[in-house]
Amino acid sequence: AMAGPPPLKPLVAVGQVTSTPDKELNFAACAGLVREAALRGACLVFLPEGFDYIGSDVAQTLSLAEELDGDLMGRYAELARECGVWLSLGGFHERGRDWPTTRRIYNCHALLDPAGNLVAAYRKTHLCDVELEGRVTMKESGFTNPGTEIVPPVETPAGKLGLSICYDLRFPEISLALRRAGAEILTYPSAFTVPTGSAHWEVLLRARAIENQCYVVAAAQTGQNHERRTSYGHALVVDPWGAVVAQCREGPGLCYAEIDLGYLRRVRRQIPVQGHRRPDLYGTVGLPPTP
Repeated sequence: AMAGPPPLKPLVAVGQVTSTPDKELNFAACAGLVREAALRGACLVFLPEGFDYIGSDVAQTLSLAEELDGDLMGRYAELARECGVWLSLGGFHERGRDWPTTRRIYNCHALLDPAGNLVAAYRKTHLCDVELEGRVTMKESGFTNPGTEIVPPVETPAGKLGLSICYDLRFPEISLALRRAGAEILTYPSAFTVPTGSAHWEVLLRARAIENQCYVVAAAQTGQNHERRTSYGHALVVDPWGAVVAQCREGPGLCYAEIDLGYLRRVRRQIPVQGHRRPDLYGTVGLPPTP
């Protein structure tokens, strides 16, 4: 008997948007991208950090935040059901249960399945406090609570997805932990600034892909979010060998990539770094030997 055609590889869509303080306009733009991706056959759509909005100051950022079971996430759940896709919502301004006492929010990466169920919620553990003199000043810890745990990878039609957010990219420890837990795709939804993005964005994403032998998916903010904020863009997908296989052009839009888990397994067999790691040595530099 003749062999049939090879099975189709799962297709993912990676969004690039310019969020503003206008939540309605942002939802309309993101919903349009999700519907476009669904028509192209994507099973999983990634949206960046701040997909809901990017406030012009701390007071506005806090005032616009919502609960995970609020109106906006309900609309995204309905969108997931309408389009029949998984949604990686990569940086939701969440008012947690402690909002009445802390008056701080969480930066939450929410993952919805095609039935609109919230299947995972990762709260950003590394907060971005950066001061590049004359260029960038950011103090996320001034209004955001850090998350307290790494979320186990989630089984999706494209592979096992490990959740992170933006500044987490600079800490390989979280990606290594997700890889040990079985991750096949690492995702870094982001809102990088232009100075940091032009210097570090692609090289860090490719490094995370190479050292973990995972696909890396990075949705991004792009362009002028408000009068004091411009984002770098360059949403992209990196394969387990470290090659950039998809990248957005300037402005809002989508890029697409097939996830080839057979290729991923082949890369891991050829250079089995996971089996070569020495956890017995890491973290022991300068410590006295165990008696």
